[in-house]
Amino acid sequence: MSQTQRIILYCLILIASVAWIGISADTNAVTDEFAPQEGFSAPDFTLKTPTGETYTLSELKGQAVLVNLWATWCPPCRAEMPAMQKMYEEYKSQGFIVLAVDMTYQDYPLQVVPFANQYGLTFPILLDETGEVAAAYQLRSLPSSYFINRAGIITEVVIGGPMSEALLRTRIQKILE
Repeated sequence: MSQTQRIILYCLILIASVAWIGISADTNAVTDEFAPQEGFSAPDFTLKTPTGETYTLSELKGQAVLVNLWATWCPPCRAEMPAMQKMYEEYKSQGFIVLAVDMTYQDYPLQVVPFANQYGLTFPILLDETGEVAAAYQLRSLPSSYFINRAGIITEVVIGGPMSEALLRTRIQKILE
């Protein structure tokens, strides 16, 4: 292969690579709005559980809410679920609720229920089948957790994980105040 042919081949590979990046970019996740952050109202959403029960975040005002964005294939998500379940059981009588939003549009939908059963999860598991919540919360990494006080204001955002029981306990006590 001549040097000219090699240069042309490298240029074609470069052009194809740039085109692939452009085609595969997740344009739904990019908005002109600011990402949800501490001190601001949590973006509202309505999602269903695998059994069809509907939850709307704004209807939970008056309760302390942990919105956790996760997927079954995510190792840190798996690691923090037992601690979240334990804290849910400990604080639910005080008005605390966990909304575990599975990123169903990029997950294995048929694995969500077996996953919840395997970990003994009793808090609501919601399905983001279209990526609407991921876009509203400008999801960049899993897991992503939003601690929302009784007034619907985000008090803390935790990107990545797994969250420990100690971290969860201090954040939950803060949003229960």
